[in-house]
Amino acid sequence: MKLPTQAAAAATHEQKVLRLARRRKLLRARDLAQEGLPTITLTRLVQAGQLERVARGLYGMPGAVVHEHRSLAEVSVRVPKGVVCLLSALRVHGIGTQAPFEVWLAIPHHMAAPRLDQPALRTVRMSDQTLADGVVRITVDGVKVPVFNAAKTVADCFKFRNKIGLDVALEALRDGWAQRKFTMDDLWRHATHARVANVMRPYIEAITA
Repeated sequence: MKLPTQAAAAATHEQKVLRLARRRKLLRARDLAQEGLPTITLTRLVQAGQLERVARGLYGMPGAVVHEHRSLAEVSVRVPKGVVCLLSALRVHGIGTQAPFEVWLAIPHHMAAPRLDQPALRTVRMSDQTLADGVVRITVDGVKVPVFNAAKTVADCFKFRNKIGLDVALEALRDGWAQRKFTMDDLWRHATHARVANVMRPYIEAITA
């Protein structure tokens, strides 16, 4: 017995959305719209227990293995103009001992502060030029997450030392250099751009003596 046309179409849409969810890990309504799929399918699949709402406006497969940086992917999807920075970037690069419970995000000066119910967010503001410098992208659950590279992150730790503490900046410098996460030329370039070269000079001289 054939399903009615409307029911058959709904079943086809659900299959396509589930395939998309398995491929992308995190889904938004706009992802369905781009594929020409009705967004109401998300609601039906959640009600059926075939998808779960992992955050506001984000959906994923139930019971899927969660990447250690999943919160960064969730923030990146919802705040596409932001760049992961400072303590969260240190965590990504495996530098130091910080384990922040907030996601640290750099955003443009003119942008309104994002309001997320979860994960917790801590923002700093930077110029558009600064936001575009030293960015690398890591893939987390199918999402390309922009993160400042190790050298820029360490320089930024000194720039924002009043927010995170000088001890954290010093640990990042020592550990990052010990692990050769950056070259001294790259670090010095970012320190100069961030206008903290004079602040960092004695500490750099100490670890390279």
